[in-house]
Amino acid sequence: MSEGRDISDSVFNPDGRQSPTAAAIQRGTGRMLLSAGFASISELSLANGRRADLIAINSRGEIWIVEIKSSPADYLSDHKWHDYMAYCDRFYFAIPPDMDPGLVDETAGLMIADAWGAEIIREACAAKMSGARRKAVTLLLARSASLRLQSTIDPNANGI
Repeated sequence: MSEGRDISDSVFNPDGRQSPTAAAIQRGTGRMLLSAGFASISELSLANGRRADLIAINSRGEIWIVEIKSSPADYLSDHKWHDYMAYCDRFYFAIPPDMDPGLVDETAGLMIADAWGAEIIREACAAKMSGARRKAVTLLLARSASLRLQSTIDPNANGI
């Protein structure tokens, strides 16, 4: 992680749906996941109707979900985070450096992140998914990532 550029820059918040802080956390966490061997995508809707802020898979098929919390109020108002745990092998929260880590439930993993990177400060407990759930989540990840890539290559293809 490092200091520097203004996180309100549109580079960090391309779709405008997130706060600048949440967008910065997402970017830095994605960088850390990539350096750890994970490919991640953001805002993935799961079979239970919840939308994961970041979901990542590595070459062994291990799946992590990272829920981004940009402030204490954001964290304290979230009562749905347990719903993500059945869809991953490890579950983490990612928070900004100025947020008190003591607020975050100790049963979840914890990352501190800014726009340039992230650091795991508490490992998540491993809870392996069933084979059928793993296959379903892996297929969802693969199809979603492929469709997103296709839409960048040919934005008008959705009308075919």
